[in-house]
Amino acid sequence: MSPQLLAQPLSVYLNDHLTGAFGGAALAHRMADTHADDHRAAELRSLAQQVAEDRDELVRIMTRLGVPVRHYRMWLGIAAERVGRLKPNGTLVHRSPLSDLLELEAMRTGVEGKAALWRALRAIADQDPRLDPDALDRLAQRADDQARALNRWHRAVSAQVLPQDEGRPGHGMRSSSP
Repeated sequence: MSPQLLAQPLSVYLNDHLTGAFGGAALAHRMADTHADDHRAAELRSLAQQVAEDRDELVRIMTRLGVPVRHYRMWLGIAAERVGRLKPNGTLVHRSPLSDLLELEAMRTGVEGKAALWRALRAIADQDPRLDPDALDRLAQRADDQARALNRWHRAVSAQVLPQDEGRPGHGMRSSSP
């Protein structure tokens, strides 16, 4: 296969991830800014910084590979994050506790996609001297660490915002029959 044919899928693939990276960085920063728990907000700020650094690393990799950055895709990622704010969440004026849960799920999905990106690039790194296998391994490990943190936060937030259904038989209601 000619290098020209290989370059187009790589360009599309990397620009697709760059779109997600811009949306993910915007979401991570907003989550950190709107989170009420000071400890978790600090952790989210750290995550937001890492997500932005990963996005910037993707741009550097694209430059080294000669893949043009489609700037309109950056705006699409940011616009998608903003449109995501319009989701119905059961409240009209206030931020719903469900927002935290749904945003964590969106971030987790994005981080898992980012880990897949680093692994996909790692798969071609041994044949392409413009890619640093060790750096890609570190980026994949960092994405795995981020996913574990998001999973931990997701469990905690799920337990806080998802009420148990006390009306189910056998859960808090006693039958009056003998």
